[in-house]
Amino acid sequence: MRQTVPVSLALGGGGARGLAHIVVLEALDDLGILPREISGTSIGAIMGAGYASGLSGNEIREAVLALFSNRGKTIQLLWQMRGKRVLPKMSLTDVDPLLVLNTFVGDLIPQNFDALKVPLTVVATDFYGWSERIFKTGDLRQAVAASIAIPVLFSPVRVDGRILVDGGFVNPLPFDHLLTEDLCIAVDVVGGPKAPSVEDAGQHPPMPALKEVIFGSTQLLMQSIVSEKLKSRSPTILFRPQIEEFGVLDFLDANEILEAAERDRDIIKRTIAEKVESGL
Repeated sequence: MRQTVPVSLALGGGGARGLAHIVVLEALDDLGILPREISGTSIGAIMGAGYASGLSGNEIREAVLALFSNRGKTIQLLWQMRGKRVLPKMSLTDVDPLLVLNTFVGDLIPQNFDALKVPLTVVATDFYGWSERIFKTGDLRQAVAASIAIPVLFSPVRVDGRILVDGGFVNPLPFDHLLTEDLCIAVDVVGGPKAPSVEDAGQHPPMPALKEVIFGSTQLLMQSIVSEKLKSRSPTILFRPQIEEFGVLDFLDANEILEAAERDRDIIKRTIAEKVESGL
C-alpha cells in the first residue's frame, strides 16, 4: 500500500536509457512511498505519466518488456504506422510523436491530466519562443508527445499555435518545477558519448558516425544545462543509473537496461529510506 509523503520526483530525459526510471519507481513502491508530485521531460514524461496515473513500477516494467522484448511485435507496429502513411518514404522527420505515443503506449497514459492520481508537470520546448513550455492541465497525451518530440526522429507538435519539440533542450532534469520544501528525488539518465574500449578501438577511437555525433552532441548540451542548474539548486537525492553503455534508441535492449539499473536498487532504497526517516 503506497502512502503519499512529502517526497517529489523528477524524471529526466535520455531516450531508451530512461527505462532505468522503472527501477527507481519500483524502489519507491517497495518502500510504500507515493510521491506528492512528479515532473518529467521526454522519456521521463512518459514514465511519470504512467506512474502518476496509478500504475506501479512493476506494471510499467511488464508493459515495457511485453513491447520491446518482442522485436517482431515492435517492428510490426512500426510497419502498421507506415501503412497509415505516417512514414512516407521512411522520412524520419515525418514521424508524428502523438501517433507513436498512442500506438506504443496506448491506454497506459490517460488522455487528460485531470485523470491522474498525482500532480504531474510535463516539460517541452517552445521552438520559436526559445523557452520552456510547461503543461500541468489539459490534454496529457499531447503534452507528452510534445515533450518527446526529438528533432530528426519526430516532427514538432503544434499546441495552441506554438511549435514544440523535446523538453530536454531546455530542461533535461526538471527538479526545479517541484516543491522546494519536499524531499526531492531526481533521476538523471542523459548520459553522454561513450568512447569504444581500447581493445576495440586501438590506440585512437574511430570517427563517430553521423547519428552518434547528432545524439552525442545533444547529450553534451543537456549535460551542460544540468550542470549549470545544479550550481544554483540541488535535489535532495540525485540518482544517475549506470546505463551509459546504451544509446538513445536502444529500446530493444530494454531487458539489459533494466538489469544494469537493477544493480543500484538496494542503494536507491536505502538512500531514500534514510532521507525520509531523517526528515530531510
